[in-house]
Amino acid sequence: MVKQNFDIKDTDPLLLFGVNDQNLQTLSHTFDIQINARGNRITLEGEEEAVRQVERVLQDMIITINRKGSLSRDDIETLARLSPDGNGDQVHEKKDVILYTPRGMVTPQSEGQRKYYEATRENDIVFAVGPAGTGKTYQAVAVAIAAFKARQVERIILTRPAVEAGEHLGFLPGDLKEKIDPYLTPLYDALHEMLPHDKLRTYIDQRVIEIAPLAYMRGRTLNSAYVILDEAQNATAMQMKMFLTRLGANSQAIITGDITQIDLPHSTASGLVNAINILNKIDGIAICLLTGDDIVRHHLVKEILKAYDNDGNDISKQQD
Repeated sequence: MVKQNFDIKDTDPLLLFGVNDQNLQTLSHTFDIQINARGNRITLEGEEEAVRQVERVLQDMIITINRKGSLSRDDIETLARLSPDGNGDQVHEKKDVILYTPRGMVTPQSEGQRKYYEATRENDIVFAVGPAGTGKTYQAVAVAIAAFKARQVERIILTRPAVEAGEHLGFLPGDLKEKIDPYLTPLYDALHEMLPHDKLRTYIDQRVIEIAPLAYMRGRTLNSAYVILDEAQNATAMQMKMFLTRLGANSQAIITGDITQIDLPHSTASGLVNAINILNKIDGIAICLLTGDDIVRHHLVKEILKAYDNDGNDISKQQD
């Protein structure tokens, strides 16, 4: 057992401690040590390695506060997870923090997601293929926003095929934007998670962030942009070729999709499947295959997908 003092400098102790010292209590329970705070000094008491870990996490908490002006419980739990354990092992490194957002940090949550993130840093075109809940779209949006904030690109373009998921919605009322917005809702959801509402509204109004159906990409050249094609399993081979050849100078693209949920007519081949088969040996293009182990939604999602995979009846083949 050791006892160590940690002095707080260059940050507000109240932000670090949290309301009623909740942040310190979270660290105390996570690392099983005693933590007492008085003024600008924190006293740590426990096993030597655990005390060292908490010191590292406290330093990272201060950095987070100074960068984003706040600290959430999710931030603390993420920083604790990123901290090396007593054996010196580290599943994730600090460089795996993709983006700081008002709701906390966005980081890879599994080994598959970490490889996916590394691929986006090393390649101009990345295909992320996997089942629902593996963070394909969410992580792609975070990577694009991080690139924009770092001034690596000048704009972000998000697109999806306007294909109904097994339902026939019929005539949709309203103007063109109102007709296509339902297809693009998941992209708006991810953006709202990562950007303040007023800033997102400004970016969309100024077309710094553009969200549009895939058909609107035809004939364009996309320079200095981060382009995301979501639900790419529902793009035809011709649409996929059209999309991939839109990339201009200083642009990158992420294509996400789930080849087990293709909503195209049975006679129409998926452009995502086609692209994976013919582009997998080109330098600068990476194909990341995520699995059920990478699912980060509700814990039951993983069990639901397992049950469907183990069922002999493939309902996707029964759909017209």
